[in-house]
Amino acid sequence: MRANTLIMIVLAGVFGVLAVVLANVWLASQRSAMAEANGIQRDTVVVAAVALKFGDTLSADKLREIAWPAGAIPAGAFKTTKEALAGEGTKQALQAISANEPVLATKITGPGQRATLSAVLGEGMKAVSIRVNDVLGVAGFVFPGDRVDVLLTRTARGEGGADKSFVDVLLQSMKVLAVDQVADESTDSPTVVKSVTLEASTRDAQKLTLAAGAGQLSLALRQAAASEGETTERITLSDLTGDTPADVAAREAELAKQAIAEAEAAAERKRADDKINGLTQAVERVGSRLDLLSSAKPAPAVASAPQVQEVVKEVIKYVQPEPPARATIGVFRGVKLESYDVPRQKLR
Repeated sequence: MRANTLIMIVLAGVFGVLAVVLANVWLASQRSAMAEANGIQRDTVVVAAVALKFGDTLSADKLREIAWPAGAIPAGAFKTTKEALAGEGTKQALQAISANEPVLATKITGPGQRATLSAVLGEGMKAVSIRVNDVLGVAGFVFPGDRVDVLLTRTARGEGGADKSFVDVLLQSMKVLAVDQVADESTDSPTVVKSVTLEASTRDAQKLTLAAGAGQLSLALRQAAASEGETTERITLSDLTGDTPADVAAREAELAKQAIAEAEAAAERKRADDKINGLTQAVERVGSRLDLLSSAKPAPAVASAPQVQEVVKEVIKYVQPEPPARATIGVFRGVKLESYDVPRQKLR
């Protein structure tokens, strides 16, 4: 027999013995646990025999009693079905109850009461509805029982006269009681909603009512386990572009200058149009006056009597001018001209 085969046989035997030992240990622990359980006092708890939805009426066939450790009974649980259905009138489920889940007094109405939002509200809390649409309502994926943050978007006029838009986190971790007219937490299909009802304190209810008229409300769905608030800050248009406050101020100043220049240009165009309109009206008035003058008939001319004018005869007499006393004489001496001023002699 080869050495490898011998080694495999030895290992198989060792693992087999180890498996038997572990199995005996596990069986012993199970027997001791059962023995301890038999010594614990047990009681009964009423649980849902079938899954219950918001508004379902409780009846004996929808409930059943199961064994439950006496020291671990949940607060508000019922021990018997008769106790759970006691009272005059029927009881209804205030929230979804899964099969085999204990039926607690906080999850059902009192005898003869209806499953309404007023029965679901906590101590000192109010139900406030806000208007949303398919986008602001997180595309219909907000259901009763979810937690949401309420965002307020609004536009305010700044110091320079320009409008500034910003978003604030108004309220955090608000419990959704109902979507439209549905308060059933077992709803799992998204629907286009028009309103969402939230559970809020009196002060928060006042904030929601005031904010509904001051701007646009939208919802941000929170993680199911995230119920604590967080530090938030206002988001403005400068945060979207990454500009500094100086850049935003410069851009707003430039926009204001452009607006002023456009207003001045519009005023100048208006003045020019007014002048042109005035000239046009003046030309029209002159044209109308000329038309009136051309259409009028001229008055007949009256001939006046001829006037006798005195005829004056003018007599012109020619007088011989006196000759000058001296005369200039030019004498050529070779090619040179010489001038002499000599007295003029009178002719006899």
